[in-house]
Amino acid sequence: MKTNSNNFIWSIVNLLRKAEIELPEDVKNALIRAETVEENQVAKSQLQAILKNIEIAKNHGIPMCQDTGVMIFFVELGTEFHPGFDLEVAIREAVILATAEIPLRPNAVNPLTRQNSGDNTGIGIPVINWKLVPGNHLKITAAPKGAGSENMSALHMFNPKEIKNIPNFVLETVVNAGGMPCPPLTIGVGIGGSFDAAARLAKEALLEPLDTPMNSLEREIIEAVNALGIGCMGLGGSTTALAVHVKTAYCHAASLPVAINIQCWANRHASVVFGGDE
Repeated sequence: MKTNSNNFIWSIVNLLRKAEIELPEDVKNALIRAETVEENQVAKSQLQAILKNIEIAKNHGIPMCQDTGVMIFFVELGTEFHPGFDLEVAIREAVILATAEIPLRPNAVNPLTRQNSGDNTGIGIPVINWKLVPGNHLKITAAPKGAGSENMSALHMFNPKEIKNIPNFVLETVVNAGGMPCPPLTIGVGIGGSFDAAARLAKEALLEPLDTPMNSLEREIIEAVNALGIGCMGLGGSTTALAVHVKTAYCHAASLPVAINIQCWANRHASVVFGGDE
């Protein structure tokens, strides 16, 4: 299966445009539900402001947040899909074009010199997570991630005997974050794998639909998080988190890595599929 490189690049530009301007319906609906049930009037007014912000962004075709994030992609590449060009180069070109066209705030800097590349690319940026899957399709998910919530994320290498401490670790992370990550949050938890794999699992968990039923561990965590009363923007209220999703992977018998990836109210992501049955 082949596709045109120029068409592909513009498809990714439009994918980033959609991710930056329109929230997925499940995220928007979760915010609407939170506003409906909120009794704290300060929190309620903040949620109303968020919903108004979402409406304005969509109507005017502008990013919903001034922090347009670092460019993160999840790519499912079918083993029978043959694009005929370098996908990584094309995605990078799309990011450069999107930065100028949407426009996006240039956020990518050298970690030591802090020099800004000016186009949201650089060594290791955009971040592209590759996954080979059966089939003749290519699915790309763009998930721009802002620093305010990313900076509040955490990872800890637990002793395997400390499994019961995982919910407390999440609570401590949320308490330490307070209002800085712009709640209400989506909380992704990665358990297992390795040091780096746990962090990737936690970020992948943020892409799960917010209306997906939560299991017992997820329900335990979100009930405890919302009982904290941090609330919308850290100003109090009943909804500190919209959802908690946990992803797991087998790990070494002597290890228990746990990562928490915090996402702000603007859980931005969008997907596009090439090939397959289309």
